[in-house]
Amino acid sequence: MNQLHYPGQELDLFAHAHNWKQYWVSKIRPFIRGDVLEVGAGLGVNTPLLEPHKARSWTAMEPDPELAVRLTKSLNSNPISQECKVLTGTTSSLEPYAQFDCALYIDVLEHIEEDKTEIAQVANLIRPGGRIIVLSPAHQLLYTPFDKSIGHFRRYNRASLLRCTPPGFEVESVFFLDSVGMLASLANKVMLQQSMPKLNQLRIWDRFLVPTSTILDRLLLHKVGKSVVAIWRRVGAS
Repeated sequence: MNQLHYPGQELDLFAHAHNWKQYWVSKIRPFIRGDVLEVGAGLGVNTPLLEPHKARSWTAMEPDPELAVRLTKSLNSNPISQECKVLTGTTSSLEPYAQFDCALYIDVLEHIEEDKTEIAQVANLIRPGGRIIVLSPAHQLLYTPFDKSIGHFRRYNRASLLRCTPPGFEVESVFFLDSVGMLASLANKVMLQQSMPKLNQLRIWDRFLVPTSTILDRLLLHKVGKSVVAIWRRVGAS
């Protein structure tokens, strides 16, 4: 299926998580170069933060037709992202000769039931020396009705995410982000059991907990957090 309807309503809510977005962007931006494929670009909130104007080309792909319309409007309204190409569909709808230097899955892979198949498929589109970068929610222990309501099949730990490593790729880096947020998520699951965070709660997390995590994460060597990042690099000359 090349098009689908996205069931979640959290995209508009998490657009307010400015500190969080700046934090994870700072960790993956140095690995992005060349011709970039952003899979599941959603509303296009993340794209300008990733500085697409510094890439050789940027293709933002979104399988939900309604979101793709909003994505196009969002990218066209920002000078930094006006040159981005928007495609409605999935990686299976790309031409087999399409080639990229980087593929991004920003809070996307957990929505794909056959995750290993997805990564293996996109791996065929990556040039030697190119990368696949995944940011996903961490720890199945933290899986809640909220995850289910927005279409998450799973949350990842290091081992489960690395099981997606495609042939011909090496693991360049795996690390966790937001150690303080992990504790807050655990408390929510045990005590509050909310299915959807409220805007004021998100703002408190983003304004106070995320900055604390940026310090604590370094002290913990990025081994703890509620989100996990994996970066694979295709073996061969860049």
